Amino acid sequence: QVQLVESGGGSVQPGGSLRLSCTASRNIFFFDRMVWGRQAPGKQRELVATITSSGYTGYADSVKGRFTISRDDAKNTVSLQMDNLRPEDTAVYYCNAIRVIGSRSDDYWGQGTQVTVSS
Repeated sequence: QVQLVESGGGSVQPGGSLRLSCTASRNIFFFDRMVWGRQAPGKQRELVATITSSGYTGYADSVKGRFTISRDDAKNTVSLQMDNLRPEDTAVYYCNAIRVIGSRSDDYWGQGTQVTVSS
């Protein structure tokens, strides 16, 4: 069983920055993709950023230019640098690890970390 532990959440004023980290219980190179998602109260979970085992990245339009996803395979860690935060970024942020096996995929999720952006 794979465990993912998120850290780095907290409260910040609009325009501020936070850095989230996700540490896996095994080498993240094992996974085809690492994803950061978020879920705001009353809303569906949405993808924020993704990074593949090859290092390719992708972002939701709402965070492009403000958030940066990165990985450190030696530390089994994926990070999300969040700059110029807005109140609408308030949500629980989750780390997701995906391994594709043939026609199916195995998904692993962390417990989430709260990010609150408020003045």
